[in-house]
Amino acid sequence: MNMLITLDPMGRVMGEPIGDVDDVRAPEPIGDVDDADSLDPAGLGFMCGLEVHQQLATGKLHSRQAGELHDVTIDSVPEQWPRVRRKLRVAQGESGKVDVAARFEAKRGRQFIYIQAPNSGLIELDDQPPEGHDEDAVEAALTIAGLMRAHPVPLLQTMRKTVVDGSNTSGFQRTTLVATNGVITTPDGDVGVDVICLEEDSARKLDTTATKDGEIVTWNLDRLGIPLVEIATAPEVQSPEHAQVTARVMGTILRDTRRVRRGLGSIRQDLNVSIACGDRVEIKGCQDLDWIPRIIRLEMARQLHFYRLANTLRKQLALPALPPDRRDTDAITETEVASAVTAAIPLEIHDGGEVFSTCESKMVANSLAEGSAMLAIRLPYLGGNLGVKSEDSGGAQLPRLGRELASAARLAGVAGIFHSDELPAYGISHDEVAAVKAALDIGDADAFVLCCAPAWQAEIALEAVLMRARMGWHRIPQEVRNVVVSKGEPADGTTTAMRPLPGGARMYPETDIPPLQLTEQQWQNILENLPPTREQRRETLAGRGISDDQIMQLLDRQFDEEFLAGIGADRTPGAGDTTGEADGVGEAVEVVLASGLAPGLESLPAKAWATTLLDSTRKAVAEVVGCPETAVPLAALALSIQVRGEGGMTREGVVPLTADILSSGAWPLGGPANPAATSAMLAEITARAEAQGFKPADAQDLAVIVDKVIAERADFITERGMAAMGPLMGVVMGEAGGAADGKVVSELLKQAILKLL
Repeated sequence: MNMLITLDPMGRVMGEPIGDVDDVRAPEPIGDVDDADSLDPAGLGFMCGLEVHQQLATGKLHSRQAGELHDVTIDSVPEQWPRVRRKLRVAQGESGKVDVAARFEAKRGRQFIYIQAPNSGLIELDDQPPEGHDEDAVEAALTIAGLMRAHPVPLLQTMRKTVVDGSNTSGFQRTTLVATNGVITTPDGDVGVDVICLEEDSARKLDTTATKDGEIVTWNLDRLGIPLVEIATAPEVQSPEHAQVTARVMGTILRDTRRVRRGLGSIRQDLNVSIACGDRVEIKGCQDLDWIPRIIRLEMARQLHFYRLANTLRKQLALPALPPDRRDTDAITETEVASAVTAAIPLEIHDGGEVFSTCESKMVANSLAEGSAMLAIRLPYLGGNLGVKSEDSGGAQLPRLGRELASAARLAGVAGIFHSDELPAYGISHDEVAAVKAALDIGDADAFVLCCAPAWQAEIALEAVLMRARMGWHRIPQEVRNVVVSKGEPADGTTTAMRPLPGGARMYPETDIPPLQLTEQQWQNILENLPPTREQRRETLAGRGISDDQIMQLLDRQFDEEFLAGIGADRTPGAGDTTGEADGVGEAVEVVLASGLAPGLESLPAKAWATTLLDSTRKAVAEVVGCPETAVPLAALALSIQVRGEGGMTREGVVPLTADILSSGAWPLGGPANPAATSAMLAEITARAEAQGFKPADAQDLAVIVDKVIAERADFITERGMAAMGPLMGVVMGEAGGAADGKVVSELLKQAILKLL
């Protein structure tokens, strides 16, 4: 559409467009922005896909360093860990273009300090070429592809993905396409899997410090290079609730491999969300799956709000309306609108420091005293359109342009901005607002933004604000956003801008890593040895003498194979085995046998072994020994449980005696190498139990002790009834020393009290 554009003396657009301003080719979207939960996804043209990044439990992807993480903060980093200072610069890719996200990061002009944790070397510092792919990581990624019925690519070609935010020392992230065209089956319908990739995780940010010359960001290199599997679904998620279901199913599939890391930060879910009148936005930081529907619905409301705001602003300038469906957008028209808006809202940065020389705001006064500048820009036509803070019924902030401007400014490192719609406030007076308007020569229909920061930083921030303000006449920008977090959890489900959405220019081939050929035989081996699903594992545990609750706990904590090994089960069904017997034996994958815990060990009592795996026994032993919980061999616990089951030790002796054999070195970390060694260790534990007073007392001896305690405290029992059991248990156990089995004592006491009553 052709337009005739003229400007008034203040830069405002005059005249009328040539054509019908209200010409739209699709129905206007319906929905209440103030009530995100009421929005109809189907009616709004909802589209959504998921991106999941899961750490693998292997060594690093392209170096042979360990994949361990070091729990340090900026204040607890050991002084002896080396530090390196770097500055990254953006360059053109093979297409001859600079990626938009990279250009944005480069403008921030940050410096980076990299801390070398013990598991980071020259490769992590980008001072040595990378190694080839970690074999275990490739196998784990292919296993995931097999479980998702994806099709592997025959040649694994590593690519470089430009990343200049400092999280990679090289300025790029290495990523390898592994498989395509998979599927995830959910109760609400299948979701296609577009790609499965294997890539390096980034470094961990420890600190950001602002200086007069720019920001200095400190990174820990311990995480850099840990393998990540990236899974991107097709935009086939049907609703916000379906997104949550899909994420849960994907998580279950990943855990089924038993080759992924667990714990905080080991898996990250990103959401790609759009509605017809908006555009694609990638939302990061969706760690809590329960929040996913709320986050998506608030993003739908945000996109709807800014579509309507764009058309409101366009009417003020007599510009063509945005069509309700982005597919109907006319590129020529949008270019002309952009030109008109740029002309109407030029970048003019003004020094407003003199106006605020006596400002009552302590923040402003202190900043100015420390050498900061108070800079301002005018935003014609935006008076009353920036908005003030308000919330929906669920406590989430409603979308407003002013918040988006503040978000854009914070990307430059400033704490925030002031805008005219929310002033006077924050210690800024009515007179100061009037003085700013006079200095900028703006009326009530116009807005302004103030930024108090070092001059260089305030200029970058206000330029970002202006660019985002101009976007108010268009659809929402394609960008990466982050969930707003408070105290480690989503604040209200809203998001804030992170960076522009990367384009195709960021990818180019990695020349230091040769392509990896995948053979048909390799893929067949993967398919023939797929791990059992959670349901198959549950069926295997059924009928083993433990409760349903214990079964679920064993599965959740991934102790089912150790449990089966301890009780002497020989097999567990594989993913392809749907015809196994009720006890779980069938054409399947072998698990670790009981002999894997300790060669020659007899089967352990199922309930006792399950309880030991699930309760705090291992932790208690670790605390006595002074080692990490995972360092306590399960085989050592199995030996103690065996001795107890044979009547050689009381339940109370399990922790101290297990700790004793570990601390004394009687039980080496690797455990006995043969059945004879196991037999000898069983005899040793039995002897130590007797020597240390943990050999169970004879039932007759315990009965004598119980009768004595009952006789001495008959009045107490008469008064308290069965409530006396707790206190009397302690008395009996004390008199018996370590030789009493609590379960036996409990039963004897119960019978004696009932007899007395």
